[in-house]
Amino acid sequence: MGQVVIANRLSDGIVVFLAKASAGSVEWAHQIEDAEVAADDARATEMLSLGEADVADRNQVMDPYLIDVEMQNGRPHPTKYREAIRALGPTIRTDLGKQAEGPEA
Repeated sequence: MGQVVIANRLSDGIVVFLAKASAGSVEWAHQIEDAEVAADDARATEMLSLGEADVADRNQVMDPYLIDVEMQNGRPHPTKYREAIRALGPTIRTDLGKQAEGPEA
């Protein structure tokens, strides 16, 4: 199991995921498949700190937080139902949301 940082983009409210995070650079991805997965608590804490700093620095996202994921077929999948809905889209209309755009979750 690992963790990823999830947030909402301020320009349109879309759920995004921390894709790359280093001391001088933070990138946000539209799909959970592109998220950086922290393998341990130390990296997860570091990623969350970088995401929170990005909120203050660039004001592009809001409310970043960590979610638990497990790897399935080389892709991260949220372990909680709420986060799966946020990551993929509505559960009754699979032709809408991110599930309609990317590989089936």
